[in-house]
Amino acid sequence: MSDLVAVAVHPRVAEEHPRLRVWTAAVPGRAGRTPSEVRERLRYLADRYRGAQAVALRAQPVPWAYRVLFRHLGLDPDVTRPPLEALVVDRLLHGGFAARGMPEDALALATLETGVPVWAVDAERTGALTLAPGDDGRLLLRDDDGPVAVLFAPPLPDRGPTRTTRAMLLIAVQAPGVEDLSVEESVWTAASAMPTIDASS
Repeated sequence: MSDLVAVAVHPRVAEEHPRLRVWTAAVPGRAGRTPSEVRERLRYLADRYRGAQAVALRAQPVPWAYRVLFRHLGLDPDVTRPPLEALVVDRLLHGGFAARGMPEDALALATLETGVPVWAVDAERTGALTLAPGDDGRLLLRDDDGPVAVLFAPPLPDRGPTRTTRAMLLIAVQAPGVEDLSVEESVWTAASAMPTIDASS
């Protein structure tokens, strides 16, 4: 995994959200099946997030920071749930975390273990990112070729990892009040869960 790199922030976004940060790190990987060890870790986390724990979740410091950020972004976190809460609600509805393939399961694992959400895009199809305001008022991650993803949403279809991807760019959103160490841990967790790519394949 490469070092974390801070995403550039448009001046208007920096003025409105002065402590919002986005970080990226490059890591080898491609889309594919979920390794058995990642499935096992998700099963363990499903046991950890039961009804009482889910109810108490939003009062914890990191989840609370993302709820506050959502409100500052004009989103109602009880309607549009922050990523960790969305995963936990899905677990309660379905009785567990269903394997969805990689990198989705590695990203879910990182979010569940740290509270800091992570996404992935194809590193070869994505340039240096900027966090910028969109025409509709939402915040966008974009490069010189245009939008890559709406903040807190999956990447656009032509930017996401595929089975031909050789390297991914992991993207972590740091809400105000969240420690740098939590961001580093989340990105490292996602990166370490990615299966190794055989150089001959």
